[in-house]
Amino acid sequence: MQQGYAATTVEAIAAEAGTAPATVYRLFGSKRAILESVLDVSFVGDDEPDDEPDDEPVALHERPAVLDAFAATDPRQLLTDFARICRELLDRSAPVQQVLRGAAAVDPDAAELLDLVRGQRLEGQSRIARELGARGALAGGIEETSAADTIYTLMAPEVHHLLTVERGWSADRYERWLGNALCAMLLAPTDPSRCTAP
Repeated sequence: MQQGYAATTVEAIAAEAGTAPATVYRLFGSKRAILESVLDVSFVGDDEPDDEPDDEPVALHERPAVLDAFAATDPRQLLTDFARICRELLDRSAPVQQVLRGAAAVDPDAAELLDLVRGQRLEGQSRIARELGARGALAGGIEETSAADTIYTLMAPEVHHLLTVERGWSADRYERWLGNALCAMLLAPTDPSRCTAP
């Protein structure tokens, strides 16, 4: 984050970690794999070693906060819960995702990783649209595909960057805006659970 992806060498990473470059290559294999690992940690918030070193990391969609959000009976609660989850995820990962977007402009490996991350994000956020569709909670005329596109756009790290960095919004203000925007754009206006204006 200090020097940018292109200018940061594996040798510099090894020196900062106090180990040999060969060790870094043995553990990760490439600079892209290092970035991918940092992204994975920032997405799910696992920055402490597991009690059991052989444990597989728990995928984001299997985490308790996500399962609880899907269990909410009120569509408004479901969307505001996901606004909080998105805010927390972007609070952790936005700087690294900014590095990835910058790297993708000049590095084919990073561009491939960015495409992968975006595909995974769309897949995960489409689950929210499918859940709303299955409950009959989407506003009239909104199909699940369009709802997924709306969620994907509103929850984009680029939008988070624009509001929290360029416009200087607090994380709380961003979360409130996101929850309200999701509800206003996706839920039926007659739905008593629809969000109020920010």
